[in-house]
Amino acid sequence: MEQQNGFWKGVREWAQVIVIALIIALPIRFFIAEPFVVNGASMDPTFSTGQFLVVDRLTYDFEPPRRGDVIVFEYPNDPSVYYIKRIVGLPGETISIQDGQVNIQTNASSTPFAVDQSFIAPDHASHDTLPPLTLGPTQYFVMGDNRAQSSDSRAWGPLDRHFIIGRPIIRLTPLNAISILPGQNHETQKPQ
Repeated sequence: MEQQNGFWKGVREWAQVIVIALIIALPIRFFIAEPFVVNGASMDPTFSTGQFLVVDRLTYDFEPPRRGDVIVFEYPNDPSVYYIKRIVGLPGETISIQDGQVNIQTNASSTPFAVDQSFIAPDHASHDTLPPLTLGPTQYFVMGDNRAQSSDSRAWGPLDRHFIIGRPIIRLTPLNAISILPGQNHETQKPQ
């Protein structure tokens, strides 16, 4: 009988440990950080298929996303699918693309500027053209770093803010590429 009581006491202790771990882990998972595994070539070479990232879900509750931020978001045409892309255009800006060169006109300036794309590998560049598109007050224009192989705002339009989940804060794999705030490249403005 004592052995049976000892067994149930052990089960009860383990159950308490599991419940406490869930009470601690679940709020972190749903409100602070979320795991994400990269799938696809749209962000090559910045991110490759199979890389494991931790996504910060909290920062954008306190500050707006910035140009150059890499973000993870729900694909607007199927919110059950997550995408990873880079923010190129911000709310209220007018975006145009001529032979792959992204140009932006802000409300603050009548002169558009060319987005610095020097980090894009030549074999990942595109030669797309997009007529001027003005973003709404909650819309972002996102593109993959592998412009030639990315389904992004050029194909399905601006991304509304409510689809943004967060930004990668840690890359955990591969081990030789572990990094904090991986892929961040706050592009500079270059007057045309």
